[in-house]
Amino acid sequence: MLNGSLRQARYALLVTLLSLSVILLGAYVRLSDAGLGCPDWPGCYGQLTAPDSEAEIASANSAYPHRPVESHKAWKEMAHRYLAGTLGLAILLLAISTWRNRHLAQQPLLLAWLLLLVVLFQAALGMWTVALLVKPAIVTAHLLGGFATLALLWMVTLRLYAPHCDRHVINQPAHLLWLSRIGLLILLLQITLGGWTSTNHAAIGCTEFPTCHSGLWWPEMAFREAFTLWHGIGINYEYGILSAGARSAIHTVHRIGALLTVLYLLWLGRQLYRRGRTAVTQQLAIAILLLLMLQVVLGISNVLANLPLAVAVAHNGVAALLMLALLTATWQLKRAYRTL
Repeated sequence: MLNGSLRQARYALLVTLLSLSVILLGAYVRLSDAGLGCPDWPGCYGQLTAPDSEAEIASANSAYPHRPVESHKAWKEMAHRYLAGTLGLAILLLAISTWRNRHLAQQPLLLAWLLLLVVLFQAALGMWTVALLVKPAIVTAHLLGGFATLALLWMVTLRLYAPHCDRHVINQPAHLLWLSRIGLLILLLQITLGGWTSTNHAAIGCTEFPTCHSGLWWPEMAFREAFTLWHGIGINYEYGILSAGARSAIHTVHRIGALLTVLYLLWLGRQLYRRGRTAVTQQLAIAILLLLMLQVVLGISNVLANLPLAVAVAHNGVAALLMLALLTATWQLKRAYRTL
C-alpha cells in the first residue's frame, strides 16, 4: 500500500511538470502572436489538425476568408491545445486515483476535484480566448488559471509526499508563516499585473531602463485607458489596441510592482534564512532569492533587448517556479504548526 501511495505521489509530480510545460508553451504561443492561429475551437479551421496540404489550406481559406491560414501559427496553437488536453486527462486520472485511495492518509481528495473544476473552467477560457479575439481580460484570466492549476497540482503533490517525509517537524517562529503568506499574495498580484502587461502588448511600453523612454522617468501616460478591463465585443486584440501612453502606463505600474515585490521577497528570503530552524527552510530561502535575482535579470533583458521570445517565455517560467518555491515554504511552515 505504501508503494502504491508513493507511485501516486510520483504521478502527481509528473502531472505538475506537465502543467508547467503547458504554461511555457502557452506563453510561447501568446508571445509569438499565435493565439488566433486557429480561428475556431476546439478544432482548427474545422478539422482536428492544422491545415497542412495545399487542398486543406485552400479549403480553410475559403471557409474563413477573414482569417487566412498561417501554418506556423496554427500548428503552435494546436500543439498547445493537444498538450492542454493531455493535461486535462492526466488531472482527471489523478482525481479518480484520490477517490479510489480516499481511505489512505493525506489523500488530497477535495484539492484534486477542485483542480478538475479549475481545468474545466480553463477549457472554457480557452474557447472564449478565440471567440472574443484574444481579449486581454480573458487572456489574463486564462494565464492566471494556468498558474492556479500549477499551484493546486503542486499542493496535491506535497500532500501526497507528506506521509513519506520525516514526520518530525521542528517548530518555527510564528511570524514566518504569515510573512510567507504575504509574500505569496504579493507575488500573485505581480503575476496578474505581468499578465495584463503581456496581453496588452505593453512589455515594451518602455524601451529603456531604468528610465522609460527618451530619457524620461515619467513620460505622458494614459492610466484610465490602460486599466479599462472591457472594451466591447468584436474588437480584434491580436496586436493590441491601446495607445502608446496607455502601454507606457501599464509598463510603468508593472515596474513599480516589480520593485515592491523584489524588496519584500529579498527581505522575506533573508528572514527565512536567518530565522528558519531547519535546513529545508534555509534551502527554500536560497531558492527564492536565486529565482528572484534571475527574474530581475530576465525582466531587464526583455526591455533592453526588445522582448526576445526565449527571454520572455523564460520570464513566465521563472515566475511560475518562484510561486512554487513560495508555496513550498508556506506549506512547510504551516506543517510545523500541524494545521494541514
